[in-house]
Amino acid sequence: MSTEETDQLYDQMCRIVGDLVFTLHDLAIEPKHIVIADLLRTALTAKIERPESMIKCMKVPIKVLETYRPA
Repeated sequence: MSTEETDQLYDQMCRIVGDLVFTLHDLAIEPKHIVIADLLRTALTAKIERPESMIKCMKVPIKVLETYRPA
């Protein structure tokens, strides 16, 4: 994967997670890391056609958020 592809993937992941955080805020739900991971996981189980790049942009944050251990 090239640097440009990696940068695009990172930007897309940030947009997805950022949009989700703002949506949770608007709904008065605390955007805890496990809540975000659960919502992304649930969205992936929906029977919606998504490009492979979008699926990857959702799976990577799930993995990162599930392994997050606060200091």
